[in-house]
Amino acid sequence: MHAPALRTLIGGRTLMTPRVLASLGQLGRLGSGVSTRSIHMSDNPHFDVVIVGAGAAGVAVASSMLNRKPNLQVCIIDPATTHYYQPGWTMVGGGLFTPESTGHFIGKLLPQGVTWVNKAVKGFSPSDKMVHVENCKDVTYDKLVVCPGIKLDWDKVEGLPEALGKNGVTSNYRYDLAPYTWKLVQNMKSGKAIFTNPPMPIKCAGAPQKAMYLSADHWFKQDVLKNIDIQFNTALGVLFGVKDYVPALMEYVKKYDATLNFFHNLEKIDGEKKVAYFRKGGENPSEELVPFEYDMIHVAPPQSAPDFIKASPLADAAGWVDVDQSTLQHHKYEDIYALGDCISAPNAKTAAAARAQAPVVAYNVLADMGVKQERAVYSGYGSCPLTVERGKVVLAEFSYGGMLSPSLPKFLIDGTRPSRLGWLLKETILPPFYWYAMLRGREWLVQPKVSL
Repeated sequence: MHAPALRTLIGGRTLMTPRVLASLGQLGRLGSGVSTRSIHMSDNPHFDVVIVGAGAAGVAVASSMLNRKPNLQVCIIDPATTHYYQPGWTMVGGGLFTPESTGHFIGKLLPQGVTWVNKAVKGFSPSDKMVHVENCKDVTYDKLVVCPGIKLDWDKVEGLPEALGKNGVTSNYRYDLAPYTWKLVQNMKSGKAIFTNPPMPIKCAGAPQKAMYLSADHWFKQDVLKNIDIQFNTALGVLFGVKDYVPALMEYVKKYDATLNFFHNLEKIDGEKKVAYFRKGGENPSEELVPFEYDMIHVAPPQSAPDFIKASPLADAAGWVDVDQSTLQHHKYEDIYALGDCISAPNAKTAAAARAQAPVVAYNVLADMGVKQERAVYSGYGSCPLTVERGKVVLAEFSYGGMLSPSLPKFLIDGTRPSRLGWLLKETILPPFYWYAMLRGREWLVQPKVSL
């Protein structure tokens, strides 16, 4: 079956589970397959657990729950057909990974027994324990887990959507644009390169400067760095939110002779004229937008919760799913949990955070069902491997309040210093670990901490 026919099949009137798709030759060795039944529009589907989102958080939490209770009836709702390893896009933009290596068909990844509804969620009726799905019957649940990720607000920067992918405007936050980043970096021999950082929160807060470091390292090794003016324009007032990692990062800022422009928020871009306009804040704010000419600009877009989350009764005033930061249980609706980039908790929005959250949510959902007696607690753990050069990483690991939370002994990796072992983790170990361990519910170093 050709890909368009597959999309029609799983987007039409019959919602197929991945074992059915496997029989059509669409699944590879990575997946284990699921139930053979299909769900017809005339059914009124009900599940023990409904998970909204088949990203890192959704697949990991499904696997963690089913590893503990294999007979659980779990449904995942997600309109996408490809699951991306998004931390790899920084490496694509640095010429180190191919874009194709960062994506797999979702059906390959879902654990045994899961039913996949390949549709978009349009809303929730939590009092009725119901999820409203586009062009589909409503799905009901005993427990709901919400993890649809984050929305990239490209259109909040005037002129940006139409400028992307040409005239030197790029972003590693998009699968199709990361290769363009590398093309621009390779071709640049002189001129001005700007890297932007929007207001928080964003996913992978270190990604904007990772792009800068890897680009500058290439120019350094090609002996053209002296001809390139690097500007890091950030809406924030600091280089990195956890101060312990800043000294090591500043060494590379100085090595690459990069200019740091704090409190500079990108508001407008003229792709044809190659001019970016920034709103300057801080102690001396500007009334007028400040123009910056460029030859290349890497844009990290503003970000927010998905629209259907913002408009739902699950959201707090800022639009995020309103959860307890320790248990990840919704503050108002006790049968709802959330994790990943969409939640209100003040942790870093990273894949590493989702990996630590998944066992907590799995444990607490099962505790509500009487399978477990204790409650699990999330510490706020997150990680950001800052690729300061090819071959070295500053491995930032921290929990709530900026508390350093290293996973490995200091004699192996001092996360506050650049290390080759950190690079080995980022380039070689973490990608297969993501596909074959995290998404399968392997909880090495993230076993949930429990309390009565």
